[in-house]
Amino acid sequence: MRVERFRLEPSQPITRDYIYEYASVASLYEHNPWNEASERERAAWLGDESRPRADRDGLVKALLAYNESIGNGEAAIRHIEALRDRDTLVAIGGQQAVLFSGPLLVVYKAITVIAEAKQASERLGRQVVPVFWIAGEDHDLDEANHTYVLTDALAAQKIKLNAAQNKKSSVSKWTISPEAWEDALGQLEQSLMNTEFKPELMQRLRSLTDASSTLTGQFARIMAWLFGEFGLILVDSDDPELRKLESGLFASIVRKQGEFSETLLRSKDELERLGYKAQVELQPGQAHLFVYHEGERLLLSRQGELFADRKGTVSFTERELVELAERSPERLSNNVMSRPLMQDYLFPVLSVVLGPSEIAYWGLLRRAFSLFGLQMPVVVPRYEFTLLEGTIQKQMGKFGLEFDDVVHRLDEKQAAWLEAQGSLQVEELFAETKAKFAALYEPVVASVSGINPGLRKLGETNMQKIVEQIEFLEAKASEGFRSQHESALRHWERIRMSVMPNGKPQERVYNVFQYWVKYGGGWLRELAETPLSRDGSHRIVYF
Repeated sequence: MRVERFRLEPSQPITRDYIYEYASVASLYEHNPWNEASERERAAWLGDESRPRADRDGLVKALLAYNESIGNGEAAIRHIEALRDRDTLVAIGGQQAVLFSGPLLVVYKAITVIAEAKQASERLGRQVVPVFWIAGEDHDLDEANHTYVLTDALAAQKIKLNAAQNKKSSVSKWTISPEAWEDALGQLEQSLMNTEFKPELMQRLRSLTDASSTLTGQFARIMAWLFGEFGLILVDSDDPELRKLESGLFASIVRKQGEFSETLLRSKDELERLGYKAQVELQPGQAHLFVYHEGERLLLSRQGELFADRKGTVSFTERELVELAERSPERLSNNVMSRPLMQDYLFPVLSVVLGPSEIAYWGLLRRAFSLFGLQMPVVVPRYEFTLLEGTIQKQMGKFGLEFDDVVHRLDEKQAAWLEAQGSLQVEELFAETKAKFAALYEPVVASVSGINPGLRKLGETNMQKIVEQIEFLEAKASEGFRSQHESALRHWERIRMSVMPNGKPQERVYNVFQYWVKYGGGWLRELAETPLSRDGSHRIVYF
């Protein structure tokens, strides 16, 4: 396996500048990720015991209970125990729980977290452990309930968990029936090709799924299986035991809601003055908290003197909401703006691994961290990969294609190839024929209409029918041409659907098990062990 760097710029301008021109966005972030001195400054700040933080011993207890319940590996348990030492720091990253681990980018984020922890430990000479934050409190099931694999028919096949949810609650509270699990497993099994690795893979996925009553549970067990040997600690943000540790910051967010909201709006103005667009919609009065009520997760906002949801189902005075935070913190839940603060409050976060969109919205948060006595950690771009299988490499070579061609100009290259095979000459022949026919026949129509005006319409209809017959033959000729080159055109389509399925990067669409079933898990382990720099480059992996 060979790994090669490639510059594939993010679609978000702020993320592009963060990676390639950090100085232009330095005012929005706290630490330069390419300056080792910044990392040491962050580590030194974390040594201040007076900073706002959750109970470390309580955190260790909650992490042990959760990771043992999902069957995480001994290396992860050792890393959790290491957190008892106040010198141990954390590299963290996370994602919403997704069916069968979701798109490849999820496992790439885990690999980045593992690499970041290992390399930071070596740079600082102190232990840094990897943590994967599962956003189990999210309730967008339409994003969580499916994944995709590429079929032999060159289609991105959607594998969907067909299970309904009665109430708008978190993914971690969404109970899945055995029948729904088996249906999803059946879809996956039918879509994956038959290989020597398939029986063992499906057996493993069935055993992990059988032990899971929720989507978050299945996701956590799969991630523990894939990365437990590397010591990856898993945490469910909706874990009630974790919630108890969040009480203090929840209460502060309620008390400082007005300042929090105003701080984010000021940051949005600064970001826009620098020429960027905010990735999160912000409005005055947002509480940036959810509350669980009768099984539903309701978003709160400040309405006069009260905190209430949009429909007025629940309402609290500030004092009542503070008391809820102190007495029943498991009833509260973070939103996209308060979650980063809570991560920093719970863990001694040295660095946080983020995807392109996350880096963009974190540009709003520097002042918010400061408001609560926290400090933004070092923001590290997650690794990005495209997997190029041997057959794809061979087909690209056949057509003289570079990776840049496939990403940016494949249609143009294919059109040029077709032209070289003679397709353009056929098109030009029929275009010329239709033009000559029109030039010859239009005077005939004009002449007969002079004899009888009623004949014009008949002549025009007759002319159109003849043109349709020419076009029919043209279509048949085109069909014959494509049939003649069917095998080659299928190779073009395989290249397209392997690298940029439906116009999206491969890592944002396909599931890891699409490749596992062909090659086993060795390539993933090798990728996790490959030393890579945090330079923000996209990387091509040549199988």
